[in-house]
Amino acid sequence: MELNFGAVWAAVLAFGIPLLLTPAIRRLALLAGAVDKPGERKVHQVPVPCWGGLGIFLGFTAAVLLSMPLSREIAGLLLGGLVALTVGLIDDRWELSPWAKLAGQVAAAVVAVAFGVTIKFVTNPFGGLIGLGYFSIPVTVLWIVAITNAINLVDGLDGLAAGVAVISAGTVAVVSYGEGEPLVAGLAVLLGASSLGFLPHNFHPARIFMKDAGSMFLGFMLASLSAIGLTKSATAFSLILPILILGIPIFDMLFAIVRRVLQGRHIFTPDRGHLHHRLLDLGLTHRQAVLLIYAINLLLGGSAVLLTYLTTEQGLVMLFLLLSAILVAADKVGLFGAEHAPARRNRLAQADHHSRKGLGS
Repeated sequence: MELNFGAVWAAVLAFGIPLLLTPAIRRLALLAGAVDKPGERKVHQVPVPCWGGLGIFLGFTAAVLLSMPLSREIAGLLLGGLVALTVGLIDDRWELSPWAKLAGQVAAAVVAVAFGVTIKFVTNPFGGLIGLGYFSIPVTVLWIVAITNAINLVDGLDGLAAGVAVISAGTVAVVSYGEGEPLVAGLAVLLGASSLGFLPHNFHPARIFMKDAGSMFLGFMLASLSAIGLTKSATAFSLILPILILGIPIFDMLFAIVRRVLQGRHIFTPDRGHLHHRLLDLGLTHRQAVLLIYAINLLLGGSAVLLTYLTTEQGLVMLFLLLSAILVAADKVGLFGAEHAPARRNRLAQADHHSRKGLGS
């Protein structure tokens, strides 16, 4: 899809459909009983309808079908995205088991791979390419499933996953276009536009959640687009680009795994140790936490764009400094499991307050 008048209208369509249809989808979710109820790990205090991801899917799919030829890869993206969305819609209503959700995610990835969405090689930073051969299939499936789950993990605050998707998709578009992949850039623009159209309904205080239907669809699409648009380049850091662009969900997922292992718990055990939880514990408001994560996402995306213009030596220095800063910040906030001092003081103060109330009652 070239950057022309038709492309602009396609982006407007992708933005407008979720913007206009989401209120109707909200009513549909209420009628169907697809409602997310408050819980121990959740920050909302009242039931909120789900299925917001349906609007994102409809906006993206309609814009793609009306503006692009239906190539084999695009067909794979749309069919795989439909599988991911359907699994999410079912889970939002009836709560599938973790293994059933994983099976659905693998099925979506397999559909994409069957239509040619694969990571065929990785670049050796010191020169040349490393062909994956038959390993390209399991590597691609693993990548898509991992990113799908990573996006799902950051969907913990109003507007967080949708905003991260907008920024990540925009960065994929910029980098892909610069690397000579205009088709992938166009698809990323439409994905970002559809996520942006949903955001007004989902930003705090949210009137509807995207839940698993949205996060699984967005995770699948972002993983697939990065696989076909960012790993084909022969530049030294082509493998690093998608990791930086999707840095917020990827690092949050990796820190969660490390944290749970250090605490002797199963890596799939849910907790309140994710970045958005820690920021709330530090005293940030809901909106402040979301906006700060947006800013970090923009920083990582900007680093990915900058990396495409640097020499190998300059890129290695930048990556070392960036990774060091991420690890130090993660430790300070408490993402490895150690409770941050201000959060600990707040918790102890609350406990003391409740104990005094109990003594006086």
